[in-house]
Amino acid sequence: MKTHAQAVVIGGGVIGCSILYHLTKLGWSDVVLVERNELTSGSTWHAAANIHGLHDSANISRLQHYTMKLYNELEAETGQSCGVFQPGSLYLAQTGNREHQLRLQAAKARLYGMNFHEIGRDEAERLHPLVNFDGIRCIMYEPDGGNVDPSGVTNAYAVGARQRGAEIHRFTPVTATVQQPDGSWIVETPKGNIRTPWVINAAGLWAREVAGLAGIELPLQPTEHQYFVTETIAEIAAMDRRLPSVADRDGEYYLRQEGKGLLIGAYERDMRFWAEEGTPLDFAHDLFPDDLERIEENIMRAIDRVPVVGTAGIKRVINGPMIWSPDSNVILGPVPELRGYFCCNGIIPGFSQSAGMGLMVAEWLINGEMKYDMFAWDIARFGLWANNREFVKAKVRDQYAHRFSIHFPNEERAAGRPLRTRPVYEMQKNMGAVFGLNYGWEHPLWFADAPGIVDTNGFTRQNWWGPVGEECRMLRDRAGIIDISNFAKYRCKGPGAEDWLNAVFANRMPRAVGQSCLTPLIGVRGGIAGDATVTRLAEDEFWVVSSGMAERYHKRFFDAVPLPEGTTFESLTEAVCGFNVAGPQSREMLQRLTNAALGSDDFPFMRSQRIELGGVDCVALRVSFTGDLGWELHCAVEDQARLYTALLEAGKDVGAGPVGSRALMSLRIEKGYGSWSREYSPEYWPQEAGLAGLCKMDKAFLNKPALQEVITQEPRERLVILHLDEADVTASNADATGGEPVFKNGVGVGRVSSGAYGYSVGMSLALGYVRGAAPGDAVEVMVLGRPHRARVLHEAPFDPQGARLRA
Repeated sequence: MKTHAQAVVIGGGVIGCSILYHLTKLGWSDVVLVERNELTSGSTWHAAANIHGLHDSANISRLQHYTMKLYNELEAETGQSCGVFQPGSLYLAQTGNREHQLRLQAAKARLYGMNFHEIGRDEAERLHPLVNFDGIRCIMYEPDGGNVDPSGVTNAYAVGARQRGAEIHRFTPVTATVQQPDGSWIVETPKGNIRTPWVINAAGLWAREVAGLAGIELPLQPTEHQYFVTETIAEIAAMDRRLPSVADRDGEYYLRQEGKGLLIGAYERDMRFWAEEGTPLDFAHDLFPDDLERIEENIMRAIDRVPVVGTAGIKRVINGPMIWSPDSNVILGPVPELRGYFCCNGIIPGFSQSAGMGLMVAEWLINGEMKYDMFAWDIARFGLWANNREFVKAKVRDQYAHRFSIHFPNEERAAGRPLRTRPVYEMQKNMGAVFGLNYGWEHPLWFADAPGIVDTNGFTRQNWWGPVGEECRMLRDRAGIIDISNFAKYRCKGPGAEDWLNAVFANRMPRAVGQSCLTPLIGVRGGIAGDATVTRLAEDEFWVVSSGMAERYHKRFFDAVPLPEGTTFESLTEAVCGFNVAGPQSREMLQRLTNAALGSDDFPFMRSQRIELGGVDCVALRVSFTGDLGWELHCAVEDQARLYTALLEAGKDVGAGPVGSRALMSLRIEKGYGSWSREYSPEYWPQEAGLAGLCKMDKAFLNKPALQEVITQEPRERLVILHLDEADVTASNADATGGEPVFKNGVGVGRVSSGAYGYSVGMSLALGYVRGAAPGDAVEVMVLGRPHRARVLHEAPFDPQGARLRA
């Protein structure tokens, strides 16, 4: 066994072997994989191993298509069969919402050149004569869908990695991972120790235990999962071809051919946790006792759809473990608090994603960043708060039981909540607030007429659409109070504060006390890793306000630049709360609560002051994400309730009241403001997002060399504002929400990044990235997967010159 390696992968399932293979494929040959038992032990060996390409996320779809394509190439490269069967997959819609989902996925497939399209019932019956298509509204066909052999795929990755120089050691459990003073790691095993700069935890069912060796806790929970295989079915045995799989997600089961019979699996509502206190170390190629009664309802729906299932005998039952994250997405990426420790855990559709996942890990380790924005998979989307065991179990129960349910735009699920609340939570709840979850915090989405009202969900306009409009109009006409406590807040203090912030951010830091600036944070490949408002509160003190959901993600960037001696950088997000008071009457409203002068000359735009407001000490910033006259007011958490009460009372005199985050979404889109993880991400260059002017290339800053390589290039696409045709929007009763493809003259030219109805301008709007479409051009936005006429606007429809903002 080697004593040194560029990386050590822990775990010999399909994901660990894919990571090892892709590391070697991208040029790292000095890599090692260690597995406690035999390759495929754990969840890999008993997986149903279905493969499909389409996902609600375009980037995940890209990675799944890469995975499906690679399997045949892997067979040719290694000589190891992957057992690939690709007879296609049929996707069935029984409901209007499922039809919307499938049509939207078909539009995305058209944009990205993927093979997924609608077929008629006659064609579907020819492809799969055993299916009863009664009651089906829409049928989509994916010709490349199918399944693979779990052991064959895993061993093909292993063979390919070995051929490029990697070592694999089976029956080699890891007994310790010890970080060294220089940041490297010693991976201890009974067969010897390996020193490495990178430990990659791909331990599957044992991810929690392996993480624990490094002092890490991961929000993961295993469950049982069952499927069964029938005896030979005469109708299948008589066929000279393989039947396509059936994705009847409204029926909450999956079905495909296995041998001359059928394989049927289900995600039942009456689910079972397993190994709540830890995965047994002696578990390997083991299964649980059969318990088909739990999935009986799902089976009956499968029989209704494919009647031969009801007459077939059962050949074998597989009841094995899977391990889940709270949102059923993978937990991937370097642990922000530990140098050189990478996680890739909690994978559910492993055989649809294995190659894409391995590629992303290899790109991150070798290049420092992935080519796609995969924050949906990033471990940093969960803070340490997510390790609450009851929260994890509640979320996993919900994810498992609703595995095939549609995840609607703007949907909020109640499982495991509330987890983190601030002092005004009960007050807001009693005012009718309907809450969402943001990085573990409860925050008001909108305010209903009475407490206890909850969201309805769907692709069309829902019960909150009208009340959100009232909030928007109230703020634009008078004033509104928005809880912005979710924003991430930091303080940088000390003699080197200005120099350090200049070394991190692309813009030049404010030089005068009381000044603020907007600044991008540049990613490893020159894209936009973040955006922030930086304010100089004193000669040696700055405040930084940025995206709350990205706080742990941004820690990687902040830690990349050493702090000067005597200078500190700390998060204030938990200690400080905030409100944005905005609207034409906001100055009059706030002036009732303070002796500080708030006039435009005394307190101009992009300035800050420490003021007392309603008896509460606040840091007041003259900025507003609404694009209107307004202030951000930040106070100590213990003063939040007192400040909120004072603001609400003062608001009564001018007709102002509480406003939720859904209204803020509409207001900032009217103004054309981008938002992190939507318009701003590492995939987009500053000149594409309209932020190039904030990048000061005459100073040094984090990842400047990468930006220098791309900043002078012509934008690949540009961020634009789209106005959707009112007649089309009214007919569908739906606005764009994000992800919808954009076409021009039948050719895909981009996609929506954010969408909402602009209540104060009377327009259905969308922000999106397009190429080959200029202001004034007509395009089509695929809302609900159907074309909605739209036009590229020349400027933001609300206050394009910023007169209100600077009033």
